[in-house]
Amino acid sequence: MKKRLDYYKASPEATKGLIELEIYAKKCGIETSLYELVKTRASQINGCAYCLDMHTKDARKAGETEQRLYGLSAWREAPYYSDRERAALAWTEAVTLIHKHQVTDELYEEALKNFSEKELVDLTMIINAINSWNRLAIAFHVEAGTYQPA
Repeated sequence: MKKRLDYYKASPEATKGLIELEIYAKKCGIETSLYELVKTRASQINGCAYCLDMHTKDARKAGETEQRLYGLSAWREAPYYSDRERAALAWTEAVTLIHKHQVTDELYEEALKNFSEKELVDLTMIINAINSWNRLAIAFHVEAGTYQPA
């Protein structure tokens, strides 16, 4: 897959808002482990190899286990995710796949059992951000495997 263009260089002003959203998302209070699980799950759904590479490396650096990363696409059947993580992963899938179905009232109520209203908005913004990054990376063929955690 040949890289098409560097979207940062081509339009730095266009990516500025997304970068600012990322800065907020990383410090909004959602725990790092959950942040990386959500980013990884959305990237799995969207098929973004670059973002999968990035977020699994960042998750491992932050202490996430291989088992939980490998089992992420089957999280419903795996016993090693908390109720809060399960609610976030269900919310991630619903928001990422919103074109297929609406976010149900039942899912919303379950999310509110595990997240404050602020946290749920912040979680949704994290999901929105990764979906945007996935679309940029896929559309412009960003090369996977080159990312190194800071």
